[in-house]
Formats: sequence, structure tokens, C-alpha cells
Amino acid sequence: MALGELGTFGVWTTYRGIGEENAGEAAALVAELGFGTFWLGGSPRLSSVRPLLEASDSLAVATGIVNVWAYQPADLAREYADLSPQFGDRLLVGIGIGHPEATSDYTRPLASTRAFLDGLDAAPDPIPADHRALAALGPKMLDMCRERSRGTLTYFVSPEHTRAARAQLGDGSLIATELACVLDTDEESARATARRYAELYLGLGNYTRNLVRHGFSDDDVAHGGSDRLIDTVVPHGTAEEIAAAARAHLEAGADPVCLQPVGVRGIPRSEWTALASALRLG
Repeated sequence: MALGELGTFGVWTTYRGIGEENAGEAAALVAELGFGTFWLGGSPRLSSVRPLLEASDSLAVATGIVNVWAYQPADLAREYADLSPQFGDRLLVGIGIGHPEATSDYTRPLASTRAFLDGLDAAPDPIPADHRALAALGPKMLDMCRERSRGTLTYFVSPEHTRAARAQLGDGSLIATELACVLDTDEESARATARRYAELYLGLGNYTRNLVRHGFSDDDVAHGGSDRLIDTVVPHGTAEEIAAAARAHLEAGADPVCLQPVGVRGIPRSEWTALASALRLG
């Protein structure tokens, strides 16, 4: 069963943010607004995406990401097999290795990811390569994305990283880029919101090393992030200004761009609606 189109723009959120009990309502709104894909972050179980898929006949749903340390490959393949007969043309399994700071068993990320994919391929009902994507930032993991999956999911990145990833992967691979954003025109409060969100990621070495590889200095990533870094990776302003930042990733090679309004409690209805209008969806 072929995976359908993911659309040019999607939304990115977590059940911690919107409440799992609100999954169907949130997905129905996202579909109504014209976004192509609902990206569920926060290391979800794959089985938990069912209410998102059930809420619409058209919306694609992707995980961003299921964590290899939380699964045996056969179990993930089994959960996919439960969903695929009904939803396989709208389901993309995003898979990732996580972070050494967050996973006590973390070791040999490339080898561990390769072994996990081998396990998926050996399952009685394997997840097809074009129905899975890998979280990746560095060149070696990006190579694996091209070889073993539909493409990559990137997170907390600049357009410069997107451009480099597209140059490496070529035209045939997916680059789904998450873009956190703050819909707030007060520069001081918007940056404060962005820094609260960014604090976790600026404490994780894979993200900071990647930022330094792509145009930022050690000083930029220190002490909560420079204004230049924060404004690039977590843009703020009007919905139209956020839309321009999203299009910068598109121009650099992303497709789709997955927008994540931060600093919002519950379903970000007004933020999603404003972004959809600014992006001329629907």
C-alpha cells in the first residue's frame, strides 16, 4: 500500500501538549485547516496514533519519533501491521535513536539504528522502507535515511542545515523539518518563550554540535542561546512572519515543514488557524 502525499505543511505536537483525550478533536481541526500531516512527537507508542487517523479520511499521520530503546523491532512491526490494513496509505513511522543524555542504554547510534532496521525487515510483517523515516542530523545518519527509509525527520535546525541535508540526500528523499515558533509580536516575551522551549535542546550535545556545524558558534549555543540562534531556530512574530520562516526551509529543500507553536497550553487552535491562513492552506 503506497503512502500518499504528506502535504507541504504539517503541524507538530505531542499528547503531553494537547492531551491524548483530545487527539481526535485536534486531528479533525488540522485536517479542516488544510495541513497535510499531523506529526506526533514525544516518543509515542505507534498504537496511540489510531484516534488521529480515525478523525479524518485525508490527514496523514507520522510519529516523530518512536524511540528504538522503547521497542523491540518485532513489536513495532506488529503495531504497524495492526494499523496498516485500514490506514497504511496515511501512516508514516518516524523512528529515532534519541539522545545519550536521556537514555541510559544509549550506545553506538549508527550500529544500533541499523540493527533495529534489520529487525524490522526480518519481522513477519515488516514496515516497508517507504513507510518509515529516520530522525537524523549528522551526515552518517542522513546516509542511512537515504539507504533504508523514505527520508529524514529533522528537529531544532536552521535553514542552513536543511540546505545541507538536501544537498546530501538529493531530490528523491523526504526531508520533514520541524519548526518551533512563537506567535507573539512582543520581542522580549516571545524570545523568553522561545528560550524556555530551547533550554532542553541546548543541553543536548547532538543538537548543539549540529548547530555549530551549520553556521553558529560555541558562544551562540551557550547561556540560553544568542538572539540570532533563537530567532533562527524558534522564530517569533506574526503568523505571516512565521510563514516566511517556514518558506525559508522549503526554499532550502525541506518538504514538508512541520510547524510547532510553543508556549501554548492545550490544542493551539488560534495559532494553527492563523498559520493556516498565512500559509494560504485550505
